[in-house]
Amino acid sequence: MSEDQKMFVPSHPLPAARTGVLTGFDPGTRTLEAGFRIAPPFRPLPVDIVFDKDVPVPLRDGTTIHVDLFRPAGAEQVPVLVAWSPYGKGQGSSPSVMGVFGLVGLDNGIVSGLEKFEGPDPAYWCAHGYAICNPDIRGVVDSDGDSVLWDRQEGRDCYDLIEWLAEQSWCTGKVGMSGTSYLAVSQWFTAAEQPPHLAAINPWEGVSDVYRDLVMRGGIPDTGFAEQLQDGSFFGKNRKEDIVAEAQRYPLMNELWENKIPDFGRITVPAYIVASYSNTLHTAGTFRAWRRIASEQKWLRIHNSQEWPDYYDETNRQDLHRFFDHFLKGEDNGWEKTPRVRYSLLDLQGGDQVNIPADQFPPADVTPVKYYLDGNSRTLTNAAPEAAARAGYAVGANPDEVSFVKRFDQETVLVGYPKAHLWVEAEGADDMDLFLLVQKLDAYGTPLRQFTVPNQNARVHDVTERGASVLRYKGTDGRLRVSMRHLDEQLSTADIPAHSFDRIEKLSPGEAVDIEIDLLPVGLTFRPGEQLRLVVSSRSLLGTMMPGNREYTPATGGQHIVHTGGDRASYLQLPVEPA
Repeated sequence: MSEDQKMFVPSHPLPAARTGVLTGFDPGTRTLEAGFRIAPPFRPLPVDIVFDKDVPVPLRDGTTIHVDLFRPAGAEQVPVLVAWSPYGKGQGSSPSVMGVFGLVGLDNGIVSGLEKFEGPDPAYWCAHGYAICNPDIRGVVDSDGDSVLWDRQEGRDCYDLIEWLAEQSWCTGKVGMSGTSYLAVSQWFTAAEQPPHLAAINPWEGVSDVYRDLVMRGGIPDTGFAEQLQDGSFFGKNRKEDIVAEAQRYPLMNELWENKIPDFGRITVPAYIVASYSNTLHTAGTFRAWRRIASEQKWLRIHNSQEWPDYYDETNRQDLHRFFDHFLKGEDNGWEKTPRVRYSLLDLQGGDQVNIPADQFPPADVTPVKYYLDGNSRTLTNAAPEAAARAGYAVGANPDEVSFVKRFDQETVLVGYPKAHLWVEAEGADDMDLFLLVQKLDAYGTPLRQFTVPNQNARVHDVTERGASVLRYKGTDGRLRVSMRHLDEQLSTADIPAHSFDRIEKLSPGEAVDIEIDLLPVGLTFRPGEQLRLVVSSRSLLGTMMPGNREYTPATGGQHIVHTGGDRASYLQLPVEPA
């Protein structure tokens, strides 16, 4: 049924801005000698690399895709890393990718330009005894078929590629996967198909539920980034999936969306997962997958920056190198002694802590603590107020938010999963779009925020002032359309509510309902005197995910009421680590 529910639009050829030096179709094998540089901004190759270009690979349904292979020169067999995404395999040297590096403040000289966007660089990995496979996936550039977006079909296709790679004469039969964002998401789907020769995966920040993370987070149809992803990639000769139209036609969870959730219980390969607290696209999905995959050998590292500078950082690349050497080459290098969790704590004033070891996330000594909203004092208190109160705002007014503040009198560390349990009511409307934000304030009440990328120039200030939330951390957020409040009892836990999104329950006049909203995981420190602010609003408080995305416009109106105290004691639950 889900195949019948898919919708497609015509694709188009790769535009000039996304065309790299090696984009043109030119099958054959050649050797790129040490010192070769694909273009002046990029690093030269440290070793000779054999480059097999536009190699055809058949898939099980007869579709042919094309891949570029980079492998060390010589007769020795090597393992191979796959970078699976809809971004053109020759796009690493394109103006668009160079522009992304410039936006975030990365020097293009840290890579060779042979890498796929967001993928492992052949210059590094071939020098260390690995091959790299960059595919143009189904429907992309010169590959056949119609492309799909984050789907179990991709898992089946990548299964076929992995098994084909394992049979090549130059391959040891060991295959791994690595990359950020789309390249991370594809790993969940591929590993769930259990290809026999997939030996390890490295998802570096990735969505794990297309409905809940990309198009309908909180049941709210905020598709600005989905439009950018759909329109700005999947270039090819045939058709591409129209995920935006699907979200409009199918606003409730159905088989189509279920097919865009990997089968976590079938992911059993060793996994080195990298996450952050600040990526409003990927954070929820990365932590969800970390919790739910069945792998007994899984590691989690939570960094304090953004995925691209973190992925290409030399220390982090060497760390990943140790992981793959252990599982793809069988080296006894002590990787198994690596802490299963390494997390960060954000200070937002220059004092971040990183690589804090733990056996689990949240750490075992973390306790969920309830801070109750008081509508009279607009504070967060340790005990539920006895007196009932109301706090609210009119949608579209100024202000269109209500907030509550807690000042800490001793050092306080938050690490884990926050959630809000609120009693809410709508006057003059039968639904509510609610957006929540938990901010850190200094002792004088000033909101603290922190860039996640090296570039902190005026342009980045401009684009992050009311959007581009992945580039600047302003706090942990959550959202919910109140008519979608029904909880999924199987997926929900005491700390992490999960909604079923399979029904609509409109509000009746005068009806107050209790709802639970999950917020993104947090790692945040507070010194004595510093404050925490919970904001509730009808608009997206962080704005868009990336520069240029269309902003979400609230679909409901009326007056939003938050009830506090008495028999409607709303609270914010925070994960507190002992001092």
